[in-house]
Amino acid sequence: MHRADKPTHAEIAAAAGKTLTDVIAPDLRVLFCGFNPGLYSGATGHHFSRPGNRFWPTLYAAGFTDRLPAPAEERLLLTYGYGLTNFVERATAAASDLETAALRAGAQRLREKIGEYRPRVPAVLGITAYRSAFAQPRATLGPQSERIHSTRIWVLPNPSGLNAHYPPEDLAREFRNFRLAIAREEPE
Repeated sequence: MHRADKPTHAEIAAAAGKTLTDVIAPDLRVLFCGFNPGLYSGATGHHFSRPGNRFWPTLYAAGFTDRLPAPAEERLLLTYGYGLTNFVERATAAASDLETAALRAGAQRLREKIGEYRPRVPAVLGITAYRSAFAQPRATLGPQSERIHSTRIWVLPNPSGLNAHYPPEDLAREFRNFRLAIAREEPE
């Protein structure tokens, strides 16, 4: 189901285990990778669609897009050279519902997607997800030493509204710094 309107409580509850379609194409500038879809996103069929999720406002505030896209417009990202995927494909009520084994399997799927689609930079949304998925307990935000198919991974803060460590202006600054850093590295 792909919908732009607000799902009912019953539809949200029934979304456990549903999957979202990746927004992906070859040779993207950035492939954003989240933990997994929440139940709200599972119910709507769109990435980061829960009210209060700050992904879309952060992309706009950081200059990745020239306007604020709605979650139902997620495929618009492809026109900017960006894509979306998740470590774990199935929707859950909370990221804490995910086992480490599921995140590690998701890291392997991400490696395969990077090999197939060749994004310039995969950007993991959330330090906790990255640490678990890649068995890097001391990793910090920013560029990582680990590479996948010679591609450097970046870790950005999780844009979830539950991530109280990052108010909107700090999220926008981190994402903007990332955008500017990768722009400096782009071929002329």
